[in-house]
Amino acid sequence: MTNRITQLTETTLGKQMLRQNDSLTNEEKRVDHYKDGRPYTIASTVRKKTPLEELNLNWREQDLRERERTKHVHRLHPYLGKYIPQLVEIFLRKYFSTADVVLDPFSGSGTTLVQANELGINSIGYDVSAFNVLLTQVKIASYNIPKLKKEVNDLLLRLESGQGPDLSIQDLKTAAFNDEARKYLKLWFAPQALAELLAFRRLISEYDNQDLLKVILSRAARSARLTTHFDLDFPKKPQTEPYHCYKHARTCSPTSDAYKFIRRYALDTVARVEAFSAVKTKASVQVHHADSRNGKFPEIDGVITSPPYVGLIDYHEQHAYAYHLLGLHDQRDLEIGAAAKGSSIRAKKSYQEEIASVFRHTAENLRPGGRIIVVVGDKANLYPEIAELVGLEQEAILQRHVNRRTGRRSNEFYESVLIWRKQKKGTKNGSRREN
Repeated sequence: MTNRITQLTETTLGKQMLRQNDSLTNEEKRVDHYKDGRPYTIASTVRKKTPLEELNLNWREQDLRERERTKHVHRLHPYLGKYIPQLVEIFLRKYFSTADVVLDPFSGSGTTLVQANELGINSIGYDVSAFNVLLTQVKIASYNIPKLKKEVNDLLLRLESGQGPDLSIQDLKTAAFNDEARKYLKLWFAPQALAELLAFRRLISEYDNQDLLKVILSRAARSARLTTHFDLDFPKKPQTEPYHCYKHARTCSPTSDAYKFIRRYALDTVARVEAFSAVKTKASVQVHHADSRNGKFPEIDGVITSPPYVGLIDYHEQHAYAYHLLGLHDQRDLEIGAAAKGSSIRAKKSYQEEIASVFRHTAENLRPGGRIIVVVGDKANLYPEIAELVGLEQEAILQRHVNRRTGRRSNEFYESVLIWRKQKKGTKNGSRREN
């Protein structure tokens, strides 16, 4: 009888796994992580006592839909190289309490800060990119939603009815644009599109929610560039002629106007900000436009961050249109691991030293027993040495397959979740510690 029950159980489990495998995408079928039958982790169920070994961070597409990965302000503007909010939420829930302060020294698009606020946890972010800081400030700001809607609708009405500024590119001759910006904007935008963007830009100063309007303008500018539909991330040259579009499987023409994007993203931005305002808490949120290697950190309870990967992304260059259109201060020379610096042995050594300097500085302000959670794709195996340079105990490493990420991809991508811990006073390496 016992054997019969065992056989039935094994058969049932086998059928469940077959059904699960049938529901996998083609990409997921190539990855063993999705075939072992382990239940995926639901972020909201994680508690401080949840064992690390029970966490399954390999979400299938059907487990974590795009609308959840990009909920409310997380899709306020495209951004390469950000992690999903559910991953951040899991470690916030496990290691932090509502009175705590979490630091992200590479705050990027603000994912850590937004999720911390949603959970009532205080947060601080640092970033050298002026655009990243602007975007994060817009995400975490508090808004008078009726007033915001009125301002956005008024601006759109003025543009639609012709009551706004004349459509021309004469603004490029003003002191607001340097020669490099003028050259870039004339090269990458059709005359009509550029005139519409400049008209919107001219109106921003007449409203209170100026930073939010700047983000709308940047998002519209990204889509209105003279580029193919399938290469919005890092186009190499302007596309001025019709082309075969791999995204739409037909012949497409370059964009000639911008207003359709302005309107679409203006309405979407208001909706996303309103959605976040419904879950936003009174927890403190700060973001600083500064280099975290020498930032003035207060005492913190822990860190959750995803540092730049060595030689992979130029974070300033991916938003070049925003820097030129908005006149933002470019500090790309301060980027750590930028693609422009390459991935040579020398570049990797410099990367290790610079990343270690950030985490050493961070650890100085970390309470004893506090943890640093680092999410990184470490194909070059650089982080074991970085951990040694910082002098922190490596408590655990979790591996996960990145099922969906921004930008096109040609191969499988994995990342590691490194959990480092600062020793409590009076403890030594190898001694037993409390969780």
